[in-house]
Amino acid sequence: MISEARKYQAFYTKSTPIVDYMVSKLSLQARDKIFEPCGGDGVFVETILSENEYAHIDICELNTRSVEILSEKFSDCLNVTIRECDTLLDTELKFNSCFGGIYDKIIANPPYGAWQDYDKRVVLKKMYPELYAKESYGLFLYRCIELLKEDGILSFIIPDTFLNLHMHKALRNHILNKTQIVELALFPSSFFPGVKFGYANLSIITLRKKSDYKECLKNTFVVINGFDNVEQLNNIDDENLKKYSFKQEDVFKNPEHAFLIAENSKILKLISQSKLKVGDISDCVTGFYSGDDKRFLQVISNELKNGKNYALANIESINTDYKYNSEILSGIDGQQHFLPIVKGGNTKYLKPESWFMNWSKEAVQYYKTDKKARFQNPRYYFKFGIGVPMISSSSITASLIENKLFDQSIVGIFPKDEGLTYYLLAFFNSPTCNKLIRTINPSANNPANYIKKIPFIIPENSVLELVTKKTKNIVDEVRTTGSYNEQIELELFQLIAGTYGI
Repeated sequence: MISEARKYQAFYTKSTPIVDYMVSKLSLQARDKIFEPCGGDGVFVETILSENEYAHIDICELNTRSVEILSEKFSDCLNVTIRECDTLLDTELKFNSCFGGIYDKIIANPPYGAWQDYDKRVVLKKMYPELYAKESYGLFLYRCIELLKEDGILSFIIPDTFLNLHMHKALRNHILNKTQIVELALFPSSFFPGVKFGYANLSIITLRKKSDYKECLKNTFVVINGFDNVEQLNNIDDENLKKYSFKQEDVFKNPEHAFLIAENSKILKLISQSKLKVGDISDCVTGFYSGDDKRFLQVISNELKNGKNYALANIESINTDYKYNSEILSGIDGQQHFLPIVKGGNTKYLKPESWFMNWSKEAVQYYKTDKKARFQNPRYYFKFGIGVPMISSSSITASLIENKLFDQSIVGIFPKDEGLTYYLLAFFNSPTCNKLIRTINPSANNPANYIKKIPFIIPENSVLELVTKKTKNIVDEVRTTGSYNEQIELELFQLIAGTYGI
């Protein structure tokens, strides 16, 4: 049974600065016809009425209890109409959106990741075939853009994931070609009081509907971030805030129309204009999952991070002499059938052998047939390459995969030219790479599809040879002592920064 909170994902806007900022962006006029597509507790409507008591406001709300509260709250307001309906499916709204829209202003804090039952998902996918139907806020934004009149204004508070994630490419295309972005404010989700959810950052996007796509692409908009506190939303001229101007046409030309926001214009130019990407010179793949790690995975010591819930590895069952061949993908006979596996964790250059996976023939057969297991990209198992954790802390890191198995928390990177391996190992640990990947995808996640988009500049032979030599020295030092000379690492980073010019 899905809880009501999970079903509706209604994070009510209790922050006065957020509400005031959003209402101010609407540039309210006396005769405005205004729409609130998910009324919640009516805080936006209350603020609008305090400025324009005669505004005509339509409210839609799916939650029956919320409809009752709204009806009671606005019972004396004849200019406020409340309907219990699903904004995404409602036939009246669909009809109105097909004829150029009917609203002058739209404001909302739509549901984020609201649960959609499977039958509804099928319907939504048919209605919005190009959009990511599992994420509700994108569907609300698309529907409301269509409900705006020409030159109508919309202000939404939504997670910032629509700016970069691959799944929102079609939504970005719609925004850039159907609207003129007025302003985009980016701030931490901690500004949203009393709410914990799966998004690190939120955004408030203000748009103006415009049917001429050429006029849309000519538009220049402002991005504001660097907020220290929520009150700064009501003082956008604060000199401590960071402001960037972007032309929509430039954003549209970015890979997948991503909103690449960086202080350094060279970074933006590299990402949008680089002829080569990491995905062109290497294979980037996700690793293996047993389907039941508590059963098949063992650890060298329970003192290791996350190791206390796993069985201790038996030294006599660990195989250190295995060689890659086609037969190993079918499993190993005999007692020594536990093989080392590279897992996540922000360790640079070389990870110690701490985790071991059951690779007996019986276990491998289970991995290949179990519904939860992921025996994916097996031709890269036990190959020599680089592992980048899918989730990092402040900076991206990388370590060698020395002919070992690697799990699904790792993106395996296998250069087509093995001579680039140690150079790439240094690159993926460098601040230069971190600047690039955090511009491409500002979250702490490093999925394969984003790593593939990182620009790659072929270094001069002398630089390639020097970086390779120094990186090998670091790996050898880690292998023998467990640490490395950070001065050598700094020299590596300077060589890579020089190659990239950032």
